[in-house]
Amino acid sequence: MIKLLLGAVTVAGLIAACSGRGPAADSGHAAKPAKAGSSFNCLVPPATCYTPRVFRTAYGIPPLLERGIDGRGQTVVMPEVAQQPTPDASDIRQDMARFDSLFGLPPARLRVVNSLAGTGSPWLAGGEEVEDAEMVHAVAPGATISIVLVKQSAVSSPADFAAALTAFLRLGATHGGVLSISATIGEHYLTPAEVARMDAALRADRDHHVTVVAASGDKGAASDLHFGSTTPVKEISLPASDPLVLAAGGTSLTAGRATGAYIGETAWNTLPAPPPGGDGSSASGGGFSHVFARPGYQDGVPGAEATRGVPDVAGDAAFDTGMAVVSVGGSTGQAIVRPATGTSAAAPFWAGLVALADQLAHRHLGFINPAIYRVARGPHYHAAFHDITTGDNTFVLRPTTITGYPAGPGWDPVTGWGTPDARVLVPLLARR
Repeated sequence: MIKLLLGAVTVAGLIAACSGRGPAADSGHAAKPAKAGSSFNCLVPPATCYTPRVFRTAYGIPPLLERGIDGRGQTVVMPEVAQQPTPDASDIRQDMARFDSLFGLPPARLRVVNSLAGTGSPWLAGGEEVEDAEMVHAVAPGATISIVLVKQSAVSSPADFAAALTAFLRLGATHGGVLSISATIGEHYLTPAEVARMDAALRADRDHHVTVVAASGDKGAASDLHFGSTTPVKEISLPASDPLVLAAGGTSLTAGRATGAYIGETAWNTLPAPPPGGDGSSASGGGFSHVFARPGYQDGVPGAEATRGVPDVAGDAAFDTGMAVVSVGGSTGQAIVRPATGTSAAAPFWAGLVALADQLAHRHLGFINPAIYRVARGPHYHAAFHDITTGDNTFVLRPTTITGYPAGPGWDPVTGWGTPDARVLVPLLARR
């Protein structure tokens, strides 16, 4: 998604901290942008976020870390919009250092690739970039995080966005085995030629055994509004809708705040609370493609239709249940601790899990969707996944209501197969 400072909009990785006119993956996040120098801490009671330790425990990650499966030797690559010096911009190195210090994590292996953007300030970061990097680092603390900067013009038009994302897909595969994309754009924004070029880049990534994970979007059964559009469209969003991408939807997690014990989840949706003004309510992006036919791995899946269904999987995305992330912005250098929210938090979460599986497998698993579906349709489904069966992804932007889909047993176009129990799922994926 495009995150706006501490919030997100929908072209998460690509449109981070830029104008709300462009694409986004996290729309309307819980934590509102904080003014430079102000103090905010979502861990202060009543807490609206979980510490990384609690978050990891809820999803079964600690047993892997205790075995040394921490992502070492793997690289997760993510596109982010280059930032200009502003009072709210932060230095990603300082953000990560404060995050590590506060939560007892090892120093991050962080690098920035500046060849596409050519910015003079490559370490400056917006809220989306911080969230993406810290989520991966919490899940796979031994993995290298490679940030590929794209020009700010990437969010100026659908054509610019498509070109920037396609360039990232081609370049990113040369830097690591897992690509994490928080950015989203509705299918109707792009021309068939632009979609074809993006799909060709994804095919090249598949052929090079690179896994691509992308956020499903934050407007439920509608695509996020971009480039001045005020009329919501019932559709799913690219690049998540491409069958070569692992699409990550959103949930609302309930876990023990002290122990991390998993209690339950529901589909992420801010309704029935009245939607705020502007871009409406927020919910897990999901539905069926207007562009891509149903891929073979979805054949025979109850609830699937004739075209590609999204998402495949899900992760915590709610405004009041996200994992805590830290940014150090403003002239005073005070740390702001806020929840990671929207499906742009779910995408790097899953990218980190794939890095763990790659390490355990001693190879890049690459195009992972068929393996995900084989596990989910097999005898280990309820051990490897939390099946999300409550909630829906209806979207409201007054006076318009886009009726969504209900979550239910097994796969659904709201939360996919559900969220992971990594202790079981990661070894199963590594063996496949």
